[in-house]
Amino acid sequence: MDLDDIAARLGVPVEEVDRVHRLAGDGPSAPLPPKADAAPILDRLAVPPDDAAEIMAGWPEPGSPLWTAELRWLLDRSIAAVRADLGGYDWLPPGPELPRERGPAWRYLYVYAYLALVDVVRGYHSDHGVPDAVSWVTLADLGRNLAVDRRMRGDGWPVMQSWLTLHSRGGLYELGRLQYQRGDGALGLHVPESGPLTPQAVTASLDEARAFFPRHFPDERYTVFSCGSWLLDPQLREYLPEDSNILRFQRRFELEPHQESEGPDADIEMLRFGFRTLITPLDELPRRTVLQRAIIDHLRDGGHWHWRRGHFPI
Repeated sequence: MDLDDIAARLGVPVEEVDRVHRLAGDGPSAPLPPKADAAPILDRLAVPPDDAAEIMAGWPEPGSPLWTAELRWLLDRSIAAVRADLGGYDWLPPGPELPRERGPAWRYLYVYAYLALVDVVRGYHSDHGVPDAVSWVTLADLGRNLAVDRRMRGDGWPVMQSWLTLHSRGGLYELGRLQYQRGDGALGLHVPESGPLTPQAVTASLDEARAFFPRHFPDERYTVFSCGSWLLDPQLREYLPEDSNILRFQRRFELEPHQESEGPDADIEMLRFGFRTLITPLDELPRRTVLQRAIIDHLRDGGHWHWRRGHFPI
């Protein structure tokens, strides 16, 4: 198909279609599991029932009227583009943002790409001796992110579709309370929405990571844990009690100098993670927790939150 025609039919810039085309090259795609086998896989990936039902309804079966030629092309080449970087650990947008209101094929196209890559990345894990339990726990972040997206009424997924290519390339692993992103000399820490961030849970996870990466990636040398997050904003000390889990997490890190242009918009990230909404007015947001009250009061007083980076030795 002609790239200009594909872009026009998809309603996206041709540059984004050309990017997928270039990244995929002539590389192989990967097949989705048979629809008959999909339900237990979705369950194992912690996909919520509402999303699972829609994913099954929009399944890209041969002859499905939901799947136009341009959608099938994008699915095939997006899978190939992500697969071409198997083992990579940088963020990788799998394709252009689509108008998801046009139906399940459009809304879940990158979920289908993720499902097609499950066996590919599990093969990569197996080659590195990664236990199957770690593989499935890591890959089940799909369900967690779909649940967040539904709570955010569709506002979460554009970020998450890029985030999840880390999982499907073997660039990220969930070990206990934290997730770890492979990098150049540093293991990037991420904090999923999976319960209290207690010091005990964090320490246990860090200890697991200290053993995991030398065992499964012996050719890679990591010297520090690093993190970039609103969680490290020192302004939180003005609002949270000294024994809060967030401040105890902060105190593990040596902060790097603040650069205003670095990282995503921290005000938006605070709202995204603190309330799972980007459209609710401040006066209508819940004030159930100390953190929620801090976020609201700081923004209402004209302040801004900061995205900060920090590190500490492994």
